[in-house]
Amino acid sequence: MASAARALGALVHKASSLSSSVSALRSAAVLHGRGSAGGSARLFQRHAARRRISTFQPLCMGRRSCKIAGRKDAQNLKKMKRNSKIGKEIVAAIKKGGPSPSSNTTLAAILEKARELDIPKEILERNIKRASEKGQDTYTEKVYEVYGFGGVGMVVEVLTDKITRSIADIRNVVKDCGAKLADPGSVTFRFRQARVVNIKIVTTSENYPVVLSKLQEEGLKFETDNGYELLPLNPIEVDDEAMELNKVLVSKLLELDDVDAVYTDQR
Repeated sequence: MASAARALGALVHKASSLSSSVSALRSAAVLHGRGSAGGSARLFQRHAARRRISTFQPLCMGRRSCKIAGRKDAQNLKKMKRNSKIGKEIVAAIKKGGPSPSSNTTLAAILEKARELDIPKEILERNIKRASEKGQDTYTEKVYEVYGFGGVGMVVEVLTDKITRSIADIRNVVKDCGAKLADPGSVTFRFRQARVVNIKIVTTSENYPVVLSKLQEEGLKFETDNGYELLPLNPIEVDDEAMELNKVLVSKLLELDDVDAVYTDQR
């Protein structure tokens, strides 16, 4: 009985406190010339709104989800860069050998590669048309070398119709990130050129047709490679700080339209 009485007393006290708070708010409304019931209600609502807590849904639910999202972003960027490079190669091939695949073997090979990579038809048609537009220059391949962080070297592959623009953009990104452009040949010797398919078979250009034929004979499905890639001869271990700085540098370089690929020897 005693405990029930105490509980009832606490409930009455709480109700009394709430009533006092409401009365105080109404009194304040009267003092400010808002003595009507509607004015009191609005003032009470504003007071209650101040205590509202806002929440938001996190972008990534856990480390695993964040990693998956990061991989998807990287895959989408790689696909976008691949499509862009194919488009620029089409323009360069047409500028050099004409728009007919039957007489332009370079263009025919590019279109065949685009078909194997399942490049959207509208991308091919748009760049074929762009090649004949007045004022459209041809594209030139360039390679720039960069000293990253923690002893890491980077090779930046470019296909550009404005060389002065590409070097200026790359120089600005490298400088802003605190890295340094390297002299030609200072970094490329750390890599070997290879062709890679997505089942992790690495081979030389000479053996590539044989490998593809063997895989097809075995009935293995795989995605055609994007062409040559640069693989580091001796991957370098770096600390977390250098790894993050290199990640930012690579990301900013890949944002440049002229840049098609960035290779590093970071493990």
